[in-house]
Amino acid sequence: MERKNLELIRKLRHELHQFPELSNHEVWTKQHLISFLQTHTNLEIIDKGVWFYAVYRAGEGKRNIAFRADFDALPIDETIDIPHRSKNPGISHKCGHDGHAACLAGLALDIDQKGAENNIFFLFQHAEETGDGARQCVSFIKENEIDEIFAFHNMSGLPLRSVNVIDGTAHYASKGMTIHMEGTPAHASQPEDGLNPAYAIADLVGAILEFTAPEKYKGKVLCTVIQMTAGEPNFGIAASKGDLLLTIRAQYESELEELQRKLEKKASQLAHSEGLKVHFSCADVFPETVNHKESSDKIRKVCKMKGIPCNEMTGPYRASEDFGHYLKETKGAIFYIGNGEDYPHIHTVAYDFNDDIIETAVEVFKGLAGM
Repeated sequence: MERKNLELIRKLRHELHQFPELSNHEVWTKQHLISFLQTHTNLEIIDKGVWFYAVYRAGEGKRNIAFRADFDALPIDETIDIPHRSKNPGISHKCGHDGHAACLAGLALDIDQKGAENNIFFLFQHAEETGDGARQCVSFIKENEIDEIFAFHNMSGLPLRSVNVIDGTAHYASKGMTIHMEGTPAHASQPEDGLNPAYAIADLVGAILEFTAPEKYKGKVLCTVIQMTAGEPNFGIAASKGDLLLTIRAQYESELEELQRKLEKKASQLAHSEGLKVHFSCADVFPETVNHKESSDKIRKVCKMKGIPCNEMTGPYRASEDFGHYLKETKGAIFYIGNGEDYPHIHTVAYDFNDDIIETAVEVFKGLAGM
């Protein structure tokens, strides 16, 4: 990567870091990235409202290869003392999406200046953290007849500048479940006159270990209790409404759906036996992210050509990633670049994207753009 471009991208990354925005609110971030590309490239830019993409066209009959970067931030206050610290209280780029977006802009600079053998699409996506973004952007794949799509995520705990790949499942599927139960209120001295959902909710929590028993599934299945509420802080009134919030997670999407069915069936049975109403809702829905071996092999090949260390992962990440939506529509893969084995982990207050991996990301992308 040319030194001038690298300095531009570092500066862009720091600017993005200073003005982080939460998922589905990335107004300034999106416009700043568009302005950067308009200033420094001649690429065609297609504005899709809350997200956008840029295009380098090599010509008819060429392959259409896409690269995706996310650009939303997290509701975490910036407490570390860095020159480019967040100016937006309670919000910061503690997952490194500022770096992902800057690296994709770095690829755009290089392709615009040097050209490419294929048609290259630079997809800048909002709202990865909530799972909304890729679901809203996935039409991009068919509309542009994308042959293959790639992305990377920075990852602490891995050797600095190493590329890490896996075939098949790279991230678990997950979703947030809310189970709402509703009965009728009663005076606390006469609880028998009302219908209290607290006992049914407690029984449902007690069934979780049975529903997630490992011998019942092909892959790992998890159910995490996030919050339990019932009633109001009033000692004179028995609880009549309650909510149980769960994050369910599975290595295989089919087994995630199986777990959800079991939880809903048990909740319905408990509610019926107690005379309660029950309602289910879901949020933060992420698909399984499954890499195509052909695409992962290209990442391996690029690393070998460029002398970049490439490691085989021993298993998928439990944390979810909405990139899986794209991989249901076309070939592709996500890979991971190491921040360093002792580098602060993402989603922690001590973390800041490691600028030392920018060049690695751009070089791998450049190699993939030519395949």
